[in-house]
Amino acid sequence: MTLAITLGDVTGIGPEVTAKALGLVWSDDSTSYVVFGDRLHWLEAVDRYAPELSTAAREVWRPGEQTHGRLAWAEVGPPLPPGLPKGDPLAGGAALAWVRAAAQACVDGALDGLVTAPLSKESVVRAGHEGFTGQTEFIAAIAGTERFAMMLLGHDDRNRWLRVALVTTHLPLREVADAIEPAGIRRSIDLAAEACDLLGLTRRRVGVCGLNPHAGEGGLIGAEDRDIIAPTVLQARADGMDVHGPLAADTLFHQALHGGYDAVVAQYHDQGLGPLKLVAFDSGVNWTLGLPFVRTSPDHGTAYDIAGRGTANPSSMVCAIRMAGTVARRMQARRAIR
Repeated sequence: MTLAITLGDVTGIGPEVTAKALGLVWSDDSTSYVVFGDRLHWLEAVDRYAPELSTAAREVWRPGEQTHGRLAWAEVGPPLPPGLPKGDPLAGGAALAWVRAAAQACVDGALDGLVTAPLSKESVVRAGHEGFTGQTEFIAAIAGTERFAMMLLGHDDRNRWLRVALVTTHLPLREVADAIEPAGIRRSIDLAAEACDLLGLTRRRVGVCGLNPHAGEGGLIGAEDRDIIAPTVLQARADGMDVHGPLAADTLFHQALHGGYDAVVAQYHDQGLGPLKLVAFDSGVNWTLGLPFVRTSPDHGTAYDIAGRGTANPSSMVCAIRMAGTVARRMQARRAIR
């Protein structure tokens, strides 16, 4: 089992949390890792935050060649200069190139899964990638799939989980209502249930958030819940799924946290991520559902304000790496059965 890890924006905390996290997961199992990123920034981070990996981190990985150890570095693109300012477009463009190369290696079967450290959409766009909307959409395009969704998941200090799949992701709020349509809702319901199965849960009960306050109150507060979401949920139930909704979002997340639902489908980004980050700010994981390989990332950004200080918390990156390994093994096992 070999996972790809991209360093993200090197002017942020990506190299730091990657090095720290690998130092913490190294003794978990026999998983191998290939880091896609700038060599100078990667080795500086390892030497500073995980010196026990310094020797292993210097091995070079090339597709089709056998590595000697469990950690290697993949060279992609020209080296970056040291001392780049925070959010520099050079760092943004390089971060996207590493994601592209790592995702393609997974598509080609050279690697088994992908964990991506955070990058800045703004710096990527400033590097010339004007159509870039996020790593989720970018990786799905490389994988050639239109059936995908973003799921954020994590647990609190009592090991109570929230698993939240999103119908819409990075849209201005004023555009969300127009983007709510049956196919997208059903896709998120189906993928949320499939995710529960991949996680080994014994139940796949999905609760679907209403779009409007109080799930629209029968059309008194917007018609989307009554006319679009409710019929889609009813059809999914008729197809045999354990799905319920639309339900008022202000109570659904409480019910899910206390075990009433195994996954929640939220209609827009902040509807789902607000509760998730309240519960699991340090342990949250972003999982792209529907890909032919597993892709996870930590549920935080580049954190330019603390970059270079050595104070970044690697917990979310640790969770992302461990979850990628778990899901990748289950995906491999299912392919072997088929």
